[in-house]
Amino acid sequence: MKKVKIYVTLKESIIEPQGTAASNTLKQIGYEEVQSLRVGKYLELTIADTNRDIDTIVKEACEKVLVNTIMENYRYEVEEA
Repeated sequence: MKKVKIYVTLKESIIEPQGTAASNTLKQIGYEEVQSLRVGKYLELTIADTNRDIDTIVKEACEKVLVNTIMENYRYEVEEA
């Protein structure tokens, strides 16, 4: 069994109001060191042992369902579960 950790963020060219608002708030409460903040999402998949290629499964799942590849980037890590 594999655990797949997927990290999704908006592409740099996409305006990200949630990250901007949180970044501004951090600065207002004294965290002047914070230069920027981007908000994303974290997903976990657990995949049963299979003969199929795990990278193919994850990429297909991401690009067909989990990630809007027009607006978002993603990366993932695979671990033994």
